[in-house]
Amino acid sequence: MKTHKGFTLIEVLVAVIILAIGLLGLAGIQTVGLKNNQSAYTRSQATQLAYDIADRMRANVAGVTTYTTTDPPDAAETAACSTATGCTPAQMAETDLFQWNATLTDVLPGGSGTIAVAGNVFTITITWDDDHDGDNSNNPSFQTSFRL
Repeated sequence: MKTHKGFTLIEVLVAVIILAIGLLGLAGIQTVGLKNNQSAYTRSQATQLAYDIADRMRANVAGVTTYTTTDPPDAAETAACSTATGCTPAQMAETDLFQWNATLTDVLPGGSGTIAVAGNVFTITITWDDDHDGDNSNNPSFQTSFRL
């Protein structure tokens, strides 16, 4: 009778290799899940920020034209606008845009926003660098429109 010495060792090594491949697959799935979760988080933040500026515009109807004529990154903050009675509607709009743009750049990676108007329909568009590659051609965006 012939004995096969070391056969059990080969079986154990094959089992370890199969287990390692399975664990690598599990790690890959976990990585994709984390990436998609982060992407969903930034999309929900963009949605909240779009509705934030829309609410600010609804609260300041008298200065609504300032929101569409001022580029958000160029907006300036007026110190007297910490209360609504301390500034003009245009100054309040400038302050709102300044604060909104600061939040966009803080919360979203490469975040930027624009506000356009056609008739009485306002369109807010927010874009961000979701994959952190610096390529602006593939960035996701969120867009919402509303009437005043």
